[in-house]
Amino acid sequence: MPGTVTLDVEVTNVSAHGFWLLIGAEELAVPFDPFPWFKKATIGQLLDVQRPTLSHLYWPQLDIDLSVDSIRDPAAFPLVSAG
Repeated sequence: MPGTVTLDVEVTNVSAHGFWLLIGAEELAVPFDPFPWFKKATIGQLLDVQRPTLSHLYWPQLDIDLSVDSIRDPAAFPLVSAG
């Protein structure tokens, strides 16, 4: 009987400027300037990250969904907010 497939994602560091994710073998910075939703998050909320697919990350406590590509190249995914 096969086990449950899990995709690796881990927060490796948090600073005043952002945090770092280890996604498989790739480490990516998530700076707060292009990703302001995370700036006021607690450490526990940041650490509670899931990777439902290879290209998708989800923080359930924050209700934030992100494409891995948007972290790799934030300029290609400009922030649009109803305000």
